[in-house]
Amino acid sequence: MITLHHLEYSQSFRVLWLLEELGVKYELKKYNRDPVTHQAPDEYKAVSPLGTAPVITDGDICLAETGAIIDYILDRHPNDQLNPKADSSDRTQHLFWLHASQGSMMPLMLMDSIFRIIQERVPALLNLIIRPVLNRTGDGFIKPRMEKLLIQAEQSLAKQDWFGGSHLTTADILLSYPIESANARGYITDAHPNTKAWLARIYSRPAFKSAKALDDRDTMVLPLG
Repeated sequence: MITLHHLEYSQSFRVLWLLEELGVKYELKKYNRDPVTHQAPDEYKAVSPLGTAPVITDGDICLAETGAIIDYILDRHPNDQLNPKADSSDRTQHLFWLHASQGSMMPLMLMDSIFRIIQERVPALLNLIIRPVLNRTGDGFIKPRMEKLLIQAEQSLAKQDWFGGSHLTTADILLSYPIESANARGYITDAHPNTKAWLARIYSRPAFKSAKALDDRDTMVLPLG
């Protein structure tokens, strides 16, 4: 049986949500971050090959990386709705957003997080020097790319309710973390009504709610500070 080693405020929530959507048996082991450093505890790092979240174990198998874990779970528990087949009309769009999530949107949100953490933690005098540089980089690199992605998201969601096509797919599950992060940081505005409506739809799903109840957190986004 698969065991999800679930670190709070981490990308492993998406794996937890997937398991709830599938309705399969699994074991959940929770780990809390250090309240000061926000780092994973040593007991978690001892399990994870990379010391990062998410990670699952299944017998002698220990697997990290969200995309690899999702593929592994769907190999074990195939689901044509969550993972459209090659001959499905939804397959191309599903694949685009599945990989845009990890390949385009997540790196931008990671950079945004790092910039914000630096500005929160450096001494005030040094911050006077760093802040203009980081803000200029954010305005010139992160924001324009996020805006293009969100425009495409709006266009996709104007045609159907889900990024993966006519039904929720793992593309939607993967996108939940970077889009909720973008929403929390002000990238998603009233100019993105379709994306806001999509967020409301994922929040209303029974499996999302049950995963949230198991997670015991109000947000998937790691707090700064």
